[in-house]
Amino acid sequence: MESSKRKQFGWAFYDWANSVYSLVISTAIFPIYFSEVTPDKIWFWGHQLSAASLYSYSLTTAFVLVVFLSPLLSGIADYNGRKKDFLQGFCYLGAAACSGLFFFHGENIVLGLLLSILASVGFWGSIVFYNAFLPEIAPPEKQDSLSARGFSLGYLGSAILLLFNLVTISNPQLLGLADAGAASRLSFLLVGLWWAGFAQVTFRRLPRNVHHRKPGERYIWNGFRELAGVFRQLRALPHTRRFLYSFFAFSVGVQTVILLASIFGEQELGLASDKLILTILLIQLVGIGGAHLFARIAHRRGNKRSLQISITIWALVCIGAYTLSRHDPLVEYKFYLMGAAVGLVLGGIQAISRSTYAKLIPASHSTASFFSFYDVSEKLAIILGTFTYGYLIQLTGSMHLSALALGLFFVAGFLLLLRIPARAIPGHPRA
Repeated sequence: MESSKRKQFGWAFYDWANSVYSLVISTAIFPIYFSEVTPDKIWFWGHQLSAASLYSYSLTTAFVLVVFLSPLLSGIADYNGRKKDFLQGFCYLGAAACSGLFFFHGENIVLGLLLSILASVGFWGSIVFYNAFLPEIAPPEKQDSLSARGFSLGYLGSAILLLFNLVTISNPQLLGLADAGAASRLSFLLVGLWWAGFAQVTFRRLPRNVHHRKPGERYIWNGFRELAGVFRQLRALPHTRRFLYSFFAFSVGVQTVILLASIFGEQELGLASDKLILTILLIQLVGIGGAHLFARIAHRRGNKRSLQISITIWALVCIGAYTLSRHDPLVEYKFYLMGAAVGLVLGGIQAISRSTYAKLIPASHSTASFFSFYDVSEKLAIILGTFTYGYLIQLTGSMHLSALALGLFFVAGFLLLLRIPARAIPGHPRA
């Protein structure tokens, strides 16, 4: 029992280690730094692009790479039992790339973009193998709470580092730094050190090669065979397949809101950057309790009901965003209220989605291959969501209709979830 608790804490602690990337690098500091140190218009490979467009294309490139690599590598990892090795490799790749951004001053744009792409690949690549350990170290009845614990640790750890970074950026003289730009670059270095350093707890406690698999001489091709086997199994697992459809639909909304909420607040509502960062911190802190709240709902009422409540709140948030106006004297406080609502359901929907999927996949050796499909679904949802959002802005000149359109994806996810009987999910309280 003590050994199982050590493994489970070590697994959950990787969220503490890696979540600083998603908050500091992909959400709060690096995008602002990139836009400030690069020109408004950039000539790149014979095309003139805005800094925002170029940065978004770099993210698209990273997601395409992950979509291509994760099924291949996870199939190989499942076959030869090296999930932990791949987790470590992607972790160190991402951490090194984040640390390397310390040398990005603005004039070396290619270096900055390349490192940001590698950091994104490292983060999302490691998540595939990290998630795949969940069904191996915890029984179905423990997976909801363990998944929620991971997200809560991630929210707490990333909020602590972000607060430290914001203090140093606002007061660079405290550390003897020349300006806010130097403090921003230091924050990138700290993310890399934090990520790789705290991940050692995970690497020491997670088991290696649980199923004692031994690779053959042509194990790369056997990785492809593993993937083909997963395809065949999904056809025979209607509830798992239906959940993936629902997950894809509501992930379009979840991931797009996460990536573009700050842009909505700045451009549509005219909110200052300090208010936007405050909202991001609010989301992180509320998310700690939200993850545990929805895990408790799942324990008492089942995973399906927990997800339905969360999806409903997400849809209401999108409708609320559609009604906001920069001319409203209370718009700042309404935006904070919406941020709190997002924080409440963000941790919940991510934690319960992960544990629900873990319960719906078969007890086999191919957990990494199954979770690669989960990961690919999420990345494709990001591509669809950001494209839809941008296309509607191009058509209407406003983000309000885009926000409302995201609500439709949540409705679709809710309806698709109805096709899964609650009792079909292992661990249902009345099953």
